[in-house]
Amino acid sequence: MKYLSKPLLLALCLMISFPAQSQINLLKKARQKTEKKTEKEVDKKLDEGLNQLFGGKKKSTEGSDGATMQPATMSTGSESPESTNAVTATDAASPTGVLNWAKYDFVPGDKVIFEDNLVEEENGEFPSRWDLKQGVAEIAELDGEKVIMLRGGQPTIIPYLDNSDSDYLPDVFTIEFDVFMGGTGGWTEMWLYDSKNQKRPDGLQYQLEISPSELSIYGSESKYPGDDMERNRWIHIAVAYTNGKFKAYMDDTRLINIPRQDVNPSGITLYSYHASDDYPMYFKNIRIAEGGIKYYERVMQDGKIIANGIRFEIGKASIKPESMGIINEVVEMM
Repeated sequence: MKYLSKPLLLALCLMISFPAQSQINLLKKARQKTEKKTEKEVDKKLDEGLNQLFGGKKKSTEGSDGATMQPATMSTGSESPESTNAVTATDAASPTGVLNWAKYDFVPGDKVIFEDNLVEEENGEFPSRWDLKQGVAEIAELDGEKVIMLRGGQPTIIPYLDNSDSDYLPDVFTIEFDVFMGGTGGWTEMWLYDSKNQKRPDGLQYQLEISPSELSIYGSESKYPGDDMERNRWIHIAVAYTNGKFKAYMDDTRLINIPRQDVNPSGITLYSYHASDDYPMYFKNIRIAEGGIKYYERVMQDGKIIANGIRFEIGKASIKPESMGIINEVVEMM
């Protein structure tokens, strides 16, 4: 047996105490109340079902007293919490395009094997700390600064050392020099052996080719980032060799990074195939040094750091780009 609803039960109780017409009116009112309550129950069930279907995003806007209510929101500007979360999720999933690349880690060696700053050289003479294999090489001044000028005959020079016929490059060494790339349309080369006094090794992996915007050695080549570099400018070249690992840098960027190079560098040769009287090649600040160990290892071993590679522009307080490898490493270590 079904139970009577409270409005009907109340109406039956009242009908006993009222006349017939009043009883009819009471029954009508009881039916209307019942219908309204039933509609509210149906609406409530529909809202609950829709909430489950749409993940709880549809919220009831009617309070218990039948008054219209606004959904609760957080104070986040003009966006609702739902839209804020959507933006955050999209941002997190999208790539930023920001590249983090340690592009310059060169550390110059601290034990000098050969160095030539040309300070005591005389203009027009052959550079006294060098030897000549072929071509023409002389001291000149470019913009008031002394340089080695290679001009014609496929000039080829090597450092003048007492032990030049032996392997004078250790297992860990660095080489640095500045070269002025003129409008020859060609390149210059640095060979990793003495082409006059040492036996020529097999293979091309001993020749580092240098153009105004690119470095290449057998099996590996790379261009300086960005547009082609303009000619008629000084370029700083650096090489770091550590037990077969070979790195080469142009200005402030590492362009060559070979983990294992199956060669045994024994000396150096500077060679300019396209140099001529009309388009000479210029070199300065040549330095070969043993070492190149990272500063953390050096300070743990010796208890101090001697930095030889922090250089400034002539007559200025501006630090040259090739100094940043040392500065960045010291900052990171500290």
